[in-house]
Amino acid sequence: MSDNTRHETEQYSTYSGNTHVDIAILGGGPAGYAAALYGASCGLNITVVERNKVGGTCLHQGCVPAKELLETATILRTCKSAVEFGVLTNNSPTLDMIAMQQRKSSVIDQLHKGLSGLMKGRHVSVVNGTGKLISGKRLQVHTDTGEERVISADNVILATGSAPKTLPNMKINGKTIVTSDEVLNLDHVPTSVAVVGGGAIGCEFASFFHDIGAQVTVLEALPRLLAGCDDDISSALTRSFKKKGIKVHTDMQITGHEVRENEVTLLLGNGESISVEMVVVSVGRRPLAGDALSEEANVKIDERGFIVVNDKLQTTADGIWAIGDVINTPQLAHVGFSEGIQVIKHILGENPLSLEYGKVPWGIYTHPEVAFAGMTEEQAKQAGYNVIVRKDPFGGNSRARVLGETEGMVKVIAEVDSNGHAGRILGVHIIGPWATELLSPGYLAVNWEATPDDFAGLIQPHPTLSEAFGEVAIALTGRSLHVA
Repeated sequence: MSDNTRHETEQYSTYSGNTHVDIAILGGGPAGYAAALYGASCGLNITVVERNKVGGTCLHQGCVPAKELLETATILRTCKSAVEFGVLTNNSPTLDMIAMQQRKSSVIDQLHKGLSGLMKGRHVSVVNGTGKLISGKRLQVHTDTGEERVISADNVILATGSAPKTLPNMKINGKTIVTSDEVLNLDHVPTSVAVVGGGAIGCEFASFFHDIGAQVTVLEALPRLLAGCDDDISSALTRSFKKKGIKVHTDMQITGHEVRENEVTLLLGNGESISVEMVVVSVGRRPLAGDALSEEANVKIDERGFIVVNDKLQTTADGIWAIGDVINTPQLAHVGFSEGIQVIKHILGENPLSLEYGKVPWGIYTHPEVAFAGMTEEQAKQAGYNVIVRKDPFGGNSRARVLGETEGMVKVIAEVDSNGHAGRILGVHIIGPWATELLSPGYLAVNWEATPDDFAGLIQPHPTLSEAFGEVAIALTGRSLHVA
């Protein structure tokens, strides 16, 4: 680390010359700002270069705005079903798109203001501009004010994030063919929508558009929705979608399309076609690495565009690290947070344990929600484990009945131990109400390599949705309460 010290009032963002710091971070999204905040709390001198606003895609164009719109859809859905609870309204609830977008902007602004305050409070310098890694652990920066600067550092962290992928020959026009970026600024409810891609983001958008009143079709090239999920969970979501009237086509290729003023016709691999008002292309995200690296940086990029790192998140160049969506790890904000912390620990010489990416928590905010951690049943069997599986459907859960949300289940996969009993918990998979909030004990069980016996004796409050995990744990011990 450098011997430079920072006075509390010093702001590198206002300095027009060159700067040397302990750590320079290119990108102020979840991974980058997490590294900055954690590193600053360790006393390191840190500068972040961000071309837009700190918070990155997650805060401004991804996780937060998407969940805000999904919450609006939940409120609308709840209002429409209020009569089932004896709550009568004089008029059918309608959606005010302007108010929806205003609330979304307000939530984002408040979170951005809080994050900016944290950065300032920990004396992290934020330089607004576009940066590129050049030789010698230096960032060449073109600031928003037109200055050219070079920031050198003892260590550089690359956290340049990702952008939505598109399809060949299908041009995004921002009106009838859109990505997640345009959906988040929606100003009307389209009559019909085709979502191309049945992964997590595609399914969330399908759920959202259905709940606000559009006719929805999901087109997925793979054999099932949510291909990375456990088959029981994927099947349950597919059934739920179809029950609601969402059309689901898997193993489906798009062979062509025709664009008219207010309509797009998609030509499908089975010889059929569909015409919709809007096509949402949701086929994943691509890393933003190339423009941030000069040839002299000697940082290797793989054939898919990801920066290559080792298990310590070091790139092929000395003193250069990479984290977040720009490397080939799960593209999740909370993974970026952890990677940011991980790199700071390595820089400090603390040698933390490597992250276990197969055990990270996943949350998908469809209706019903999906959450999981650890292996699917198929993955566990393919890995050679002899497994035992138990499920608890939410249909028998008192709180789920009270909520009127009985679709789904909790599924736990455990390894059979040497005595033939359920041993280490390998995977926990949930689909149902508030699944993303219910995952925590399952995530801990998987990562602590707990057994059902470790959980079965613990008391779950009644009536709660969390009882479902406790019930499955009891059932895996060979005895049971409510689980068959």
